[in-house]
Amino acid sequence: MMDKASKAALIRHLILIVVGVVLIYPVVFMVFASFKDTNEIFTSTKLLPKLWHGENYTNGWKSGATGVVTFTNFFLNTFKLVIPVVAFTVVSCTLTAYGFARFDFPGKKILFPVLISTLMLPNTVIIIPRFMLFKNLGWLDSYLPFLVPALFAVYPFFIFMIIQFLRNVPSTLDESAKIDGCSSFQILIHILVPLLKPALFSAGLFQFLWTWNDFYNQFIFINSPKKFTLSLGLRLSIDASTEAVKWNEVMAMSVCSIIPLFILFFCAQKYFVDGIATSGIKG
Repeated sequence: MMDKASKAALIRHLILIVVGVVLIYPVVFMVFASFKDTNEIFTSTKLLPKLWHGENYTNGWKSGATGVVTFTNFFLNTFKLVIPVVAFTVVSCTLTAYGFARFDFPGKKILFPVLISTLMLPNTVIIIPRFMLFKNLGWLDSYLPFLVPALFAVYPFFIFMIIQFLRNVPSTLDESAKIDGCSSFQILIHILVPLLKPALFSAGLFQFLWTWNDFYNQFIFINSPKKFTLSLGLRLSIDASTEAVKWNEVMAMSVCSIIPLFILFFCAQKYFVDGIATSGIKG
């Protein structure tokens, strides 16, 4: 007979297995559907395809805006947008978090709650003011609505996460470095940033995932197909279809679009888990 602890552990594992299957099944279905023809996707209940259609990937890759742009353009555009946004976000949020965590300045006790309170604002609430602002600045149909805000630390979640991490780094390290003649900037670069690696990797990974998967904001601010990212390209491959939508090719391109995310996560999962655990448990 199992004791209560063993039964509880068994139940937890069964629940996790069920939840895991529910979460991963759509991805598995998408992968196998990418090798089927469109009719089989909707008529067959079998997971495996009757015939494997590898040409779905080559045809789907060329299916952009009727040949004007392909998924090569969409991938390149996505990297052109995502990489600078991630870099700008990590740098600006680190500097902002350092200021809040290590310095006292007028208005700090007011600014920090205001900053954190913006976490409760849905994106849809501020999308119209942002659109009008970027329109007046002439930034529409470009990547500036994403790049410039990233330079000014507009992501309070990352600021808060890095602050929580910094609060657990002894301030005596800063004081010792100051005695040795280090400036505040040198303390940040040479002492704190190496200790912040897990938190910075977590922030960078989160931002990479969010920007890569973002459809709503990119749909609002980017209009030219030549500037479309993957999320917009997938939608375009549906809208540009003159006949019935070729869902097998859409599935194939969807699989291609998530491959970089899987590679990134598995390469950086150690830092990701460490960063979340450290900034969440301590603090």
